Amino acid sequence: MRVVLDTNVLLPALPRSSNTHLIFTKLLEGAYELCVSSDILLEYEEVFKRKANKEVAQLAMDVLEILPNLIKVQKFFYWHLITADHDDNKFVDCAIAGNADFIVSDDAHFNILASISFPKVTVISSRNFLELLPPAVRNW
Repeated sequence: MRVVLDTNVLLPALPRSSNTHLIFTKLLEGAYELCVSSDILLEYEEVFKRKANKEVAQLAMDVLEILPNLIKVQKFFYWHLITADHDDNKFVDCAIAGNADFIVSDDAHFNILASISFPKVTVISSRNFLELLPPAVRNW
């Protein structure tokens, strides 16, 4: 399974106390492939620094970048499918270029994608994604 994680899903999944921590745990276990582009990695880092601190952000980025199931995607076309928040298009473009099965997001701006037939991009919530993941094997 190949996915793109919106920042609003990845960041809350980092703490062990989070009810979505299984998303991060399964990423570390290699249960799915994470597609990212350079602009997505920059956003992850920026938000991690703002919400946590520089050291935590660096640690999180170091962990992400060494994962064998991290797929770095290079985008050659920009679809501009989301007009409500143009910044969200980086996730859509990455999903299309990386042939992702879906984007995992809890952002309502992505709802517009359900009405667009081409290119077809499927978006699911973090709750629905959790239902697709097998139970935790390790306690990170």
